Amino acid sequence: MVTKLFAHRLAEHGIGVFEVRPGIILTDMTAPVKEKYEQMIADGGTPIRRFGTPEDVANCVLAVAEGYLDFSTGQVLNADGGYHLRRF
Repeated sequence: MVTKLFAHRLAEHGIGVFEVRPGIILTDMTAPVKEKYEQMIADGGTPIRRFGTPEDVANCVLAVAEGYLDFSTGQVLNADGGYHLRRF
Protein backbone atom coordinates (compact mmCIF):
# COMPACT_ATOMS: atom_id res chain seq x y z
CA MET A 1 0.00 0.00 0.00
CA VAL A 2 2.85 2.39 0.81
CA THR A 3 4.34 1.84 -2.65
CA LYS A 4 1.06 2.79 -4.31
CA LEU A 5 0.56 5.78 -2.01
CA PHE A 6 4.01 7.24 -2.70
CA ALA A 7 3.74 6.40 -6.41
CA HIS A 8 0.54 8.41 -6.62
CA ARG A 9 1.90 11.38 -4.70
CA LEU A 10 5.29 11.55 -6.42
CA ALA A 11 4.27 10.84 -10.02
CA GLU A 12 3.56 14.50 -10.76
CA HIS A 13 7.18 15.24 -9.82
CA GLY A 14 8.53 12.63 -12.21
CA ILE A 15 9.54 10.27 -9.42
CA GLY A 16 8.78 6.61 -9.91
CA VAL A 17 8.23 4.34 -6.94
CA PHE A 18 8.75 0.59 -7.08
CA GLU A 19 8.73 -2.34 -4.70
CA VAL A 20 11.28 -5.13 -5.18
CA ARG A 21 10.28 -8.49 -3.71
CA PRO A 22 13.12 -11.00 -3.62
CA GLY A 23 12.36 -14.69 -3.51
CA ILE A 24 14.73 -17.43 -2.41
CA ILE A 25 18.09 -15.75 -2.81
CA LEU A 26 21.30 -17.66 -2.17
CA THR A 27 23.05 -15.63 0.52
CA ASP A 28 24.70 -16.19 3.87
CA MET A 29 21.24 -15.78 5.43
CA THR A 30 19.74 -18.71 3.49
CA ALA A 31 22.83 -20.93 3.72
CA PRO A 32 21.71 -22.73 6.92
CA VAL A 33 18.48 -23.87 5.21
CA LYS A 34 19.92 -24.38 1.73
CA GLU A 35 18.98 -28.09 1.57
CA LYS A 36 15.36 -27.33 2.43
CA TYR A 37 15.12 -24.73 -0.32
CA GLU A 38 16.96 -26.93 -2.82
CA GLN A 39 14.30 -29.59 -2.32
CA MET A 40 11.48 -27.06 -2.61
CA ILE A 41 12.94 -25.72 -5.86
CA ALA A 42 13.50 -29.25 -7.22
CA ASP A 43 9.86 -30.07 -6.44
CA GLY A 44 8.72 -27.14 -8.59
CA GLY A 45 8.29 -24.53 -5.87
CA THR A 46 9.53 -21.99 -8.36
CA PRO A 47 8.98 -22.27 -12.13
CA ILE A 48 12.55 -21.11 -12.71
CA ARG A 49 14.25 -23.97 -10.92
CA ARG A 50 17.24 -22.35 -9.32
CA PHE A 51 18.14 -20.12 -6.43
CA GLY A 52 18.06 -16.42 -7.09
CA THR A 53 21.26 -14.45 -6.72
CA PRO A 54 21.92 -11.01 -5.30
CA GLU A 55 22.62 -10.00 -8.91
CA ASP A 56 19.06 -10.99 -9.87
CA VAL A 57 17.70 -8.56 -7.29
CA ALA A 58 20.23 -5.91 -8.29
CA ASN A 59 19.08 -6.17 -11.91
CA CYS A 60 15.56 -5.15 -10.87
CA VAL A 61 16.95 -2.14 -9.05
CA LEU A 62 19.22 -1.35 -11.98
CA ALA A 63 16.29 -1.36 -14.42
CA VAL A 64 14.61 1.31 -12.31
CA ALA A 65 17.79 3.32 -11.71
CA GLU A 66 18.70 3.32 -15.42
CA GLY A 67 15.25 4.67 -16.30
CA TYR A 68 14.08 1.59 -18.20
CA LEU A 69 10.73 1.83 -16.42
CA ASP A 70 10.21 5.57 -16.77
CA PHE A 71 6.53 5.20 -17.81
CA SER A 72 5.75 2.94 -14.86
CA THR A 73 5.24 3.61 -11.18
CA GLY A 74 3.71 1.82 -8.22
CA GLN A 75 4.77 -1.56 -9.57
CA VAL A 76 5.98 -4.65 -7.75
CA LEU A 77 9.10 -6.21 -9.28
CA ASN A 78 9.21 -9.86 -8.23
CA ALA A 79 12.74 -11.27 -8.30
CA ASP A 80 11.55 -14.68 -7.23
CA GLY A 81 11.84 -17.12 -10.11
CA GLY A 82 8.07 -17.08 -10.56
CA TYR A 83 7.27 -18.12 -7.00
CA HIS A 84 4.49 -15.51 -6.83
CA LEU A 85 2.61 -16.98 -9.82
CA ARG A 86 -0.72 -18.56 -9.08
CA ARG A 87 -0.66 -22.19 -10.05
CA PHE A 88 -3.19 -24.97 -9.73
